[in-house]
Amino acid sequence: MTESQPRFHLAVLIWTDLTRHPGRVLLYLLVMVSTAAVILSAHHNRQMIIKHEQLMQQRDELDVQWRHLLLEQSALTEHSRLEAVVRDKLNMRRPQPDDEVVVRIR
Repeated sequence: MTESQPRFHLAVLIWTDLTRHPGRVLLYLLVMVSTAAVILSAHHNRQMIIKHEQLMQQRDELDVQWRHLLLEQSALTEHSRLEAVVRDKLNMRRPQPDDEVVVRIR
């Protein structure tokens, strides 16, 4: 650089430009804030969708478990199974006609 050329200070030029156009600076800042809000909103939305899908999967798993429990309950309360358990484990049997005693109340 030669001595005849004026020296420009970048910081002074930026500050002068900013003070000369405050409306543009305000609009620029509002655009940046709006951009950040959109990004945060999209991130939050994705997180909520992921959580919703996890809860739907958990609901499906619980539904399958519930159906298995209903089938198990149905199998355990079946009449023939109950008779077999009573006969084998408790040594119970149906009374024969000669084992019956009729009680008459007068």
